[in-house]
Amino acid sequence: MTEAKLIPFKIESIQSVSTEIPYGVRQINAPELWDKGDKGEGIVVAILDTGIDVDHPDLKKNIIGGFNFTGEGRKDDYSDRNGHGTHVAGTIAGVSNDSGVVGVAPDAKLLICKVLNGKGSGSYQGIIKGIKFASNWVGQNGERVRVINMSLGGSVDDPKLYDAILEAVSKGILIIVASGNEGDADESTMEYSYPSLYNECVTVSACDENRNLAPFSNNSLEVDCISAGVDVMSTYPKSQYARLSGTSMATPHITGAIALIIKYGEKQFKRTLTESEIYALLVKTCERLDLETTSQGHGLPNLTLMYKNC
Repeated sequence: MTEAKLIPFKIESIQSVSTEIPYGVRQINAPELWDKGDKGEGIVVAILDTGIDVDHPDLKKNIIGGFNFTGEGRKDDYSDRNGHGTHVAGTIAGVSNDSGVVGVAPDAKLLICKVLNGKGSGSYQGIIKGIKFASNWVGQNGERVRVINMSLGGSVDDPKLYDAILEAVSKGILIIVASGNEGDADESTMEYSYPSLYNECVTVSACDENRNLAPFSNNSLEVDCISAGVDVMSTYPKSQYARLSGTSMATPHITGAIALIIKYGEKQFKRTLTESEIYALLVKTCERLDLETTSQGHGLPNLTLMYKNC
């Protein structure tokens, strides 16, 4: 059976207490949208990863449901025995509660699809089931998933995985994926993995706090945008916090940004936006860095540009 794994990441530090707005959240100017009342309320984000710390004080309020697709343990047990999924979740939608860390879209809801086990690996079959579950999920109040975050990858181009992605996109769902961490710090060379090579996915590379390209970040023709992926602070199991590095950490910044873009864009247009319209709004917020296009795509989002371009 074909396997996918977590894109390798580095644990920089783990701590029991934190009170901050992480630099990656500030780097895309998310707090300025919060000040205008745009925090992603009503937007459901599906996270396909290692699960989540269901009791974390910065996350539990925003968890709307979940399912375990790993084949290990109970199907209703989507707790995180790795840490990666919890970290991703905090960057997307850590709550604003005057302690801990705050995510990009602190009022968004999280649907947890546990597709990777405690060792960070899982079958393509499980991932496909997770995508289809998220695509067809309906909440108690009629909620639908609008964005899927997949900070994972594999070397195999699986037609069934691609078909599941196409089905999700056809339903108006944006799929945000990590470019990968096989980079060699040389912008003239390309590195490839799936699903980051699928044009229908939004592929995210990583930069640091100074907006320099992370040396591990993959370059490819399919990179769409860039965000913080070096020494990123977020939530971690056992109600802790950790600083991690990887394109896996960059991806949820864009996922959270999409939640804010959907909320603001649909308020302006007064209708449900299509997947391509939402992507176009993301592109309009991006500012180019001093990097090759294959390293940054359209650039680093500056979410305040929505007020000028939407």
